[in-house]
Amino acid sequence: MKISARNVLPGTVVALVRGPVSTEVTLEVSPGLQVVASITTASADQLGLKEGSQAYGVIKASSVMIATD
Repeated sequence: MKISARNVLPGTVVALVRGPVSTEVTLEVSPGLQVVASITTASADQLGLKEGSQAYGVIKASSVMIATD
């Protein structure tokens, strides 16, 4: 896979919550560190995602926000 994004995190799919339109994918990128993404269910099916699958979290954002109470 070649991609221009610089923030590519390899990991393992540890959970999938499927809905009729969107699927929440939880990717463990290191022990105890998880990234969660919401993608279309059609995309999840096309990628063949299932628990235990190897996948990449690709972060491409124009901004990152930090907040505190």
